Amino acid sequence: MRNMKIGIAGAGLLGRLLAWHLSRQGHEVHVFDPAPHARPTHDGQGAAGFTAAGMLSPLAELETAEPDVAARGWHSIAHWRAIAADMGDNIAPRTPPCTPPRTSPRTPPHFAQHGSLMVAHGPDLGAARRVLSRLDRPQALLAAGSAAHHDAQARAQARAQVNAQPQALSPEQLRALEPELHGSGGPLHAWLLPGEAHIDTVAMMQALHDGAPGARWHWGTRVQQVTPGCLWLAPLADPSAAPAAAHAFDLVCDVRGVGARPTLPVRGVRGEVVWLHAPGVRLHRPVRLLHPRHRIYIVPRPGECLLVGASELETEDRGPVTLRSAVELMAAAHSILPALAEARILRLDANLRPALPDHRPHIHTEPGLMRLNGLYRHGWLLAPSLADEALRALALPGLPGLPGLPDTSIAPSA
Repeated sequence: MRNMKIGIAGAGLLGRLLAWHLSRQGHEVHVFDPAPHARPTHDGQGAAGFTAAGMLSPLAELETAEPDVAARGWHSIAHWRAIAADMGDNIAPRTPPCTPPRTSPRTPPHFAQHGSLMVAHGPDLGAARRVLSRLDRPQALLAAGSAAHHDAQARAQARAQVNAQPQALSPEQLRALEPELHGSGGPLHAWLLPGEAHIDTVAMMQALHDGAPGARWHWGTRVQQVTPGCLWLAPLADPSAAPAAAHAFDLVCDVRGVGARPTLPVRGVRGEVVWLHAPGVRLHRPVRLLHPRHRIYIVPRPGECLLVGASELETEDRGPVTLRSAVELMAAAHSILPALAEARILRLDANLRPALPDHRPHIHTEPGLMRLNGLYRHGWLLAPSLADEALRALALPGLPGLPGLPDTSIAPSA
């Protein structure tokens, strides 16, 4: 296929992923975004991908998501593994105290696949079992995984994913995996979710930007409208002050998230995270605390950092994190990881995730146009799978990494 001139509306996760891939294919890629620069702004206005915890948890998401979301998630993990391996050590430098340690190119610091954990305090065992019962949907997952892939090898791999089921852990087994996890009021109930992974979202967002050879990034530019082969750009300061200017491309990609309104009925769902610097506190995999009222997760980051977050808040408020939310997040984290008592609070972040009324992703392709949106709380879990499908629908090469088996091996805890 000839090289094309491609315009991408939005420099969030999907925009950077597409720019990284398409520019490496030799296409002339232009990316437009209202943000002032490629770095996170920490003001609730930038790309939601920076604020995300980066858990790649297809099995855990079966609690509320449909089986096809889990099937796509396993697909995406295979892509992220290949993308991370391709990048190796080429990660943008970070400022202390979250400076990742030096690692081998074979173990890039921004992707890890050691499984994840679900834990519950003793009195919450009943609520935890209800959650686990919703994860036990192997036949539905099998059907969705097989339907998501059209070749025999991919269907066989999808069938094998049924084996990835929660594994109950004894207190001794939990201690062997994560020695510092224990309840403030007694032993924790724990389950291992094999094959799940996590990714350093900030490092990967920067690496996708830095690794896009020749891509042209037009910061401070708002895309007002997207039509096949055309982006309509408006002044950022006052979009109504002058008519939008039309710019022609061979292909345009609309990945604006909440910014795609009114073209799509997108709403924002708030997510909040607390960044902690916890020297000496070792956590090797994401942990979800199962609670009757809410879900709290803790995700390790390079440089002795941890992210503590809550699944979702149904509001479009972009303001700072409230006292109540911060206290709930940190108290819940401390209740299962007591060593956090002396952790330092680096910052509190909030942002909006794009959701459609049915909470399902939207994918649309036609000559000259690609639209991807509605990734909701599954942005990092779904982005590679959706981008790969859209690229192939437009007869373009797909992303690195084929749909593959979940890697259910568990790395040593040390």
